[in-house]
Amino acid sequence: MASRLGSLLLILFAVGVQVQLVLVAGAGWQEFLQLPTESAADGGGVVVGTKWALLIAGSRYYYNYRHQADVCHAYQVMKKGGLRDENIVVFMYDDIAYSGENPWPGVIINQPNGTNVYAGVPKDYTGADVNVNNVLAALRGDGSAIIGGSGKVISSGPYDHVFVYYSDHGGYGVLGMPDDELLFAYDLVETLKRKHAARGYSSLTFYVEACESGSIFEGLLPTDIGVYAVTAANATESSWATYWDPELGTFLGDLFSVAWMEETDSRDRCAETLEQQYELVRDRTSVNGTYVFGSHVMQYGDMGISNEQVCQFMGRDPVVSRSRAVKQRDAELVCLWHRYRRSAEGTPQKAEARARLQQVMSRRSLVDSSVELIGGLLFGGEGPAGRVLGAVRAAGQPLVDDWDCLKSVVRAYERHCGPLERYGMKHMRAFANICNAGVGDEAVAKAAAQACAASRSESF
Repeated sequence: MASRLGSLLLILFAVGVQVQLVLVAGAGWQEFLQLPTESAADGGGVVVGTKWALLIAGSRYYYNYRHQADVCHAYQVMKKGGLRDENIVVFMYDDIAYSGENPWPGVIINQPNGTNVYAGVPKDYTGADVNVNNVLAALRGDGSAIIGGSGKVISSGPYDHVFVYYSDHGGYGVLGMPDDELLFAYDLVETLKRKHAARGYSSLTFYVEACESGSIFEGLLPTDIGVYAVTAANATESSWATYWDPELGTFLGDLFSVAWMEETDSRDRCAETLEQQYELVRDRTSVNGTYVFGSHVMQYGDMGISNEQVCQFMGRDPVVSRSRAVKQRDAELVCLWHRYRRSAEGTPQKAEARARLQQVMSRRSLVDSSVELIGGLLFGGEGPAGRVLGAVRAAGQPLVDDWDCLKSVVRAYERHCGPLERYGMKHMRAFANICNAGVGDEAVAKAAAQACAASRSESF
């Protein structure tokens, strides 16, 4: 009994650690509500990582309009998903929006009658600063190796999710850059290996729009470094430009690129996996498998990542998120979370909102843990206790046979552990099952005293 009590009290202590870890940069309220089911890779607690995006247009000149249009659109996708500019690194030559050939100065579109995707795009690396050295250094997170530009890099850590997107011309084993220097597949993959060895991400997804783009990863990308890659074409074929605009005199986008971005724009990102997106984009890019025009969209690397949700890398569409329902018991947490996120950094309001959120989280976690511990003390072991506390009676039977027992058991719990409050009402079935098992309020009171004494004075 003593050893079981000690081990379960450690759970209560861990709850406090987890509460401290929850408020991390880049986390949204949806991830926040999912925290109890998420665990850190090293077993050190519950952590939600930051989302990062590296967006690269490798070309220049107006006739290559589509590549910078692709990257500008990709920025809007990430921004709409909630990624912050500090976590988005953009490489583009920036000679298209105000080109003398552009009839709409300051405007770039990526689809017919589209919106201006150029608006608000960070000018991290433009002109000659878009080069192989800076791209690889930014991907590694090595600010000391950057020459020129904003100096911003992908400073991701072991719990973070990274999305990389490249759009330009390519060839067998190479990708282009505006200065005509070639980015070789070997160097790119070696950079990914180095970042993995440095624990620079939890998982990384890499989309490539280029001819023969499959040759960048085929036979090179390991399956065990947490990288999932999708390419516009296989190792031996061209990718395709699309959306010719006679007024602008150029193509507005690339077939694979507009497929994944328009698909992302039109769907609930958290209701779709990367694999599902791949299948839809593959079908569109191949004209439903006919290849009348179009190319073979390919997958490489760690296929397990393809089972992750799109929103894990591209964020959540806030319009969709507003329409999503949330369990009534979680509505309070969502409100507190947004109050915390809206408060200005360094203000008393921010500190107060954080403290309140942590207080509510801690209280909820302790209620859950204390009921679990009481079950263990009364019925022994995690399995037996869970079967008793979670049992559901057959349809037509009341929740409990002895309602006076239920009232007494709840009062005994609250006497030692504090009020159940609205959230704790979820455990009424557990208390009813305690009564149905013939356990009285005195035994419950004794177990509650043991379960809650260690944390009562601090938390309640």
